[in-house]
Amino acid sequence: MVARHPPAFRGRSRPRAVGYAALSMRRGIARIAVVAALASFAGAWAGCSPNIVCKLGGPINDPSNRTLRRNIMSFGLGEFCKQMTARNAPLKLTPDGNVVGRFYPQHCAQQMMPNGDLWVQFDGFGYAWTALSRKVTFTSQASIQYDQDFKCAEDNAIFAYFDTRTVSPPDFRLGQIEQTGANLVQNWIGPFADTFGRQMVSGQLALGFTVIQEPSGVDFSIGHLPLGQRPFHPYQVHGSNQVTYEDLRTEVHSNERDFIGPITVDGAGRALTIKMHLEGTQAVDVLVVPKSEGDASLQLYTQYAAAGPLAYPPRFADVVRYGTEYQRALPVPAGMYYVVIDNTTSAGASAPPPTLFGVVGDSAAIVNYVIQIGDAP
Repeated sequence: MVARHPPAFRGRSRPRAVGYAALSMRRGIARIAVVAALASFAGAWAGCSPNIVCKLGGPINDPSNRTLRRNIMSFGLGEFCKQMTARNAPLKLTPDGNVVGRFYPQHCAQQMMPNGDLWVQFDGFGYAWTALSRKVTFTSQASIQYDQDFKCAEDNAIFAYFDTRTVSPPDFRLGQIEQTGANLVQNWIGPFADTFGRQMVSGQLALGFTVIQEPSGVDFSIGHLPLGQRPFHPYQVHGSNQVTYEDLRTEVHSNERDFIGPITVDGAGRALTIKMHLEGTQAVDVLVVPKSEGDASLQLYTQYAAAGPLAYPPRFADVVRYGTEYQRALPVPAGMYYVVIDNTTSAGASAPPPTLFGVVGDSAAIVNYVIQIGDAP
């Protein structure tokens, strides 16, 4: 069962919340392209190390070698759309802020332009949390033309730059709003708020992104990261023989969930390694579900304002306690999975403290986490 756009999305607008949800999307919407490049870009030099690529064609960073660099990149970009629709895009208010929502691309089309640029069109759905509205759900679609290139750093790490050349006006539409009071907005404000939301999304898409390929793995940053610099991560994993899926910090409020994934596990004898550190509340549940069952639960989460039970019982469930380092290596068959952080009363063994009107006493779980894929213990 695959999550579909809820019918409630069509033709609806929630003005005041649009601006706040767009703030959450400012840093996250551009990641829909980044997550595709993380996997597809590495394919451009499959079978050889970044060190070798950086020694090809003499001074690879020289402006005269731009055509060579673009030809090398083109080998990996054929998988761009496939990778885009196989992952999620975390949403943040600021580059180093907490994750406050997710965007899940559903459809993607791409082509190489006559000048060598990469053109991408996408759509999808997601959710975000704001203090005014609590959970909001939305759909969005846009097209982007990237002026792509790469450079080699002094340590032979490859910095791939996807600078935005043009962005179409994004279609950003609100669906469900959890906070009842947020729905009491006059309809005449709608066109203004819709315009505001599109402008906010367009501004962030215009920043482009940077993908970093090095022997220890692949990383990314929103915008044009200076050659040789590295982005911030809460766990800063180094020297591991596992593949890191995500290394971030998420903010999950009372009676909310965060669906991390889908995460692809290839081959037999593999495991998901989950490391977490909890602050802000006493306990949260960590759940692991197969993609098909997770899609059904995600569809329910975006179709209805309030979080209810999961569509299926989780295949794995555990509790992360405040102030303790949680680590678990979970052997799994080959397939795709979601790791769900649950701070609700309707799933898992723990439950958040009761709130007054859903606002007073809200207990936000702040979770530093890293999810890796490697050999089963």
